[in-house]
Amino acid sequence: MTQEVLIPKMKRLDKNQRRIKIPMLNFVIVAFCTLLIAAASFIDLNIKHFILPISIFSIKNPTFDDFVFGFHLIPQIPVVMFVCAVLGRKMALTSVILYILAGLFFVPVFGLGGGIKYIFEYGFGYILAYIPAVVFAGLLLKKYTFSRMLGAAFTGVLTIHIIGILYMIILALLKHAGADFIGGWIAAQSGLKIVYDIIASFLLILIGKYLHSGLEFILK
Repeated sequence: MTQEVLIPKMKRLDKNQRRIKIPMLNFVIVAFCTLLIAAASFIDLNIKHFILPISIFSIKNPTFDDFVFGFHLIPQIPVVMFVCAVLGRKMALTSVILYILAGLFFVPVFGLGGGIKYIFEYGFGYILAYIPAVVFAGLLLKKYTFSRMLGAAFTGVLTIHIIGILYMIILALLKHAGADFIGGWIAAQSGLKIVYDIIASFLLILIGKYLHSGLEFILK
């Protein structure tokens, strides 16, 4: 076999091998990110930082604890934004959908369990909102400029919280829950948590930007 015939044949073989390997690698990466999203729902971070309390001048004997604010954060929303930054819109959307389907039909990967009955949990709206959040944030992250990354963090987090709150209100009205319950739920599940989610999401998107560049190089 002449060299002129052998070289094109080797190139065709190389292309066929890459077509087989790259989709398998995509599947592994998407599956890993799905597990990462699931794991994040069981992590509880106790965040503490210094504050100046509003009542600072009325405190008679201030102590160190008066200037420390503690907040419990489950980092699943920032992790979803991280996955979006790393994988891009389409692959991240696949990962999120796999996570939701797994929780509804196969494995109890949600914070309070799983199963099809989970759609009647007040917090399911937040999980369902991962889908549009990834779509909107992913559109912004077609370019990784500072403004777009910051916009993706704001857009993704606010989409999740707004849809989650609306879903909860609809369920609460159907279950005849009172206004006190609705207000308390919003304060506990959203409220100040939105600020922490935006900050954490932006930081993870910054990290995800560099991992995304690495993945693009590998998958070429």
